[in-house]
Order: sequence, then C-alpha cells, then structure tokens
Amino acid sequence: MTAPHRRLDLLRILYTLLFPIVAYLPLHPIPAGAVDPPAALFVAAASNLRFPMDEAIALYEKVRAVKVTVTYGASGSLSAQILAGAPYDLFFSADESIPKKLIEADAGLAESYFIYGRAQIVLWVLNDSPIDLDQKGMDALLHPAINKIAVANPRHAPYGMAAIETLRKIGFLNRLQKRLVYGENVSQAAEYVRKGGAEMGIISYSLALSKPLQNVGRYWHIPSDLYPMLNQAGLILKRSPKVAEAESFVLFLTKGAGREILQKYGLLNGRDS
Repeated sequence: MTAPHRRLDLLRILYTLLFPIVAYLPLHPIPAGAVDPPAALFVAAASNLRFPMDEAIALYEKVRAVKVTVTYGASGSLSAQILAGAPYDLFFSADESIPKKLIEADAGLAESYFIYGRAQIVLWVLNDSPIDLDQKGMDALLHPAINKIAVANPRHAPYGMAAIETLRKIGFLNRLQKRLVYGENVSQAAEYVRKGGAEMGIISYSLALSKPLQNVGRYWHIPSDLYPMLNQAGLILKRSPKVAEAESFVLFLTKGAGREILQKYGLLNGRDS
C-alpha cells in the first residue's frame, strides 16, 4: 500500500473515532471563566408595589444568583393574563380574593398562598393645591377647587373598589360620581393627579410614600373603618417550573430583609403575616 493510501485510511479511522465527540461540542468556544447565567423569576404584581418591590428586588439580586422580572398592573388584569396562560411564576395581588379565585381555577398552588401586608388608602393632592387636607379631612373631596378626582378602576383594581366603598359609606358617591376619573390601576390614578388631569386622587399609601410622589404631593390618611380591610395576598402559580426559587423570594419578602422594605412603604402586617 502506498503512503498516500495509508494516510487516507488513517484519516478515515480518525474521522470515525472523533466525529461522535466533535458533533456534540458547542459551535462557539466557551470563554475562560464563563459562569452559568442567573436563573430567571417572572413576577406579576399589583401596581402599588412598584417602588417597594423594585427596591426589594435590587437587594435580593445582590445575594441570590437570580434575575427577577416584574410586570405591574391592576390585580384583576394580571389575573386575567395568568388565566390566559401568561408565564408568571409568582403573583402579588392588592387583595385576598383574586389569589383565592386563581386557586379555585386551578391556576395557583393552594399551599403557597400567603398574606404579605395590609394596605391603606389616602387622599392625595399636589403641593400647590389650595386644599388643607389636615383641616378638611374627607370634606376636602367637596372643595370647590376639585373638578376631578382620580381613582383606580373598581372593576379590576382593589384600590378602586376601596375608594368607591369609602365614598359610598360617607354618602358622597352620588354627589361626586360625575367628577370621578378612572385609572387602569392605582398608579395611573396617581399619574392623573401628578400631570394635572385631576385635582385629587384616592391612592395607596405606599405610592404616596414613594419618592416621585412624595416630592410633589401631600396626603391625608382615610380612616380605615371607611373601607374593607385591604390584606394583600399572593401565591406561586401552578405552571411555574421554579417553585423553589419562588418560595425563596416569598420568604425574603415576608420574613427577611424585604419585610422591612414593605413596612417602610406603609404596608402593615397583614392578618396572617
């Protein structure tokens, strides 16, 4: 056998031996020191949680190899997304009833249900408003300077339902019905006031305490006996493939350092907290 034929046979043997190995190697070289990307956790949260949640996540991501991505909105709207198949791992509602309905619909893990805080609502105006909230209290709603009052849409936002119930209980609902403007959620209701679309809003205390609103407005606490208790609850969703990581994040928010952040934004201890 000539030398060229021997070399050709040797190449065939090497090809036969090495092809199964080469075929399963990555197409691109792995850089030195490469690490696995952080795990991803997808969260749906009530819009009043935007500021405390963002702050808590920033702290959580420093101690855990996980990237938490949040979608904020009205609790009812987020629930509809979940039922339609949105791939969230965790849901934080602005009330108790919506998570319970998700459990009934077999979309949430019943054993994961938790209450993470009790919310409060306030009257909120811009700093340059002529209305003295401390002096007027609920009568501030009848001030002649008020043309529009912004509230969250009560059809799918628990804060909107609480606002409407408050107006009904003090006998103002019929008088003020035509002055009400509805935000998709409580954050949008606050934006209406901030941008001049309404002179007053009924919003969450947690939003009133956030820096963007605290710098431009002032608030007055609505007595808690005027609206139903706003225990805010959440749960891990049944289709989530990351139950262990979701449980870790819930523990951080309800028992760990995240708890202090929620309290800083006015979320009191809930019934089961």
